[in-house]
Amino acid sequence: MSQKLRQDAILDILQKQNYVSVKYLVDTLHYSNATINRDLNVLKQRNLINRSYGGVELISKSKLPALPFRYHFMKKEKRQICKIAAEQVCDGDTIFIDATTTTQFMSQYLIERKNLTVITNNLSLAGFLSEQGVDVICLGGRVVETPSMLYSDETAEFASRYLANKMFFSTSSFSPDGKIKNNGYIPLIYAMMKNSDKIYYLADHEKSQINAPKVVCDFGRVDVVISDYDFSDETKATFPNTEFFLA
Repeated sequence: MSQKLRQDAILDILQKQNYVSVKYLVDTLHYSNATINRDLNVLKQRNLINRSYGGVELISKSKLPALPFRYHFMKKEKRQICKIAAEQVCDGDTIFIDATTTTQFMSQYLIERKNLTVITNNLSLAGFLSEQGVDVICLGGRVVETPSMLYSDETAEFASRYLANKMFFSTSSFSPDGKIKNNGYIPLIYAMMKNSDKIYYLADHEKSQINAPKVVCDFGRVDVVISDYDFSDETKATFPNTEFFLA
């Protein structure tokens, strides 16, 4: 059985049982512990499973529609948020833009900037901007969500090689009291944050209704929040060093 077929078989088992031990997979698929562990490491890099204490758990995608569909959610709000975000970009800037469907909408507002360099893990964004004459650095790594999202340890390592004036990112959700949460891969966000002078978080109000399982950070870690969600005075007071732009 090829590696891909083994990995597909593992995912089929997890679809049915959600959680199993590594020993169960070894006994069921009749491959060595080392072979199964190699397959599991690949699936973990693809953000399809979690591993802990000899067990394997399927990461649920039930609340996350496919990437092409997510581009159509809250389009009006995302465009307004990204218009404001793009206004913060100056000629000559080097900026990180992540591969979320929110930041994708910045592209149309950036093509007039001069001497702009964009570093991104979004293949679609990289292609569009490069065709418009923008200097683009596309981070490498594994395509986790087709057709254009790159997320892996390799992507984070590539990001750590670059410095940026500004970083623009979004996530799966946020809480009204200022916690930024995500369903997916977080190390890339941290790598971009570490190497950026100023950090912008972009999110439409619908994300306040989603409770993603992983806490990335709180608003105190970012310099600017741009959203059509009107945060309370109490939340703003909790993060006095963070600017809030209402889209």
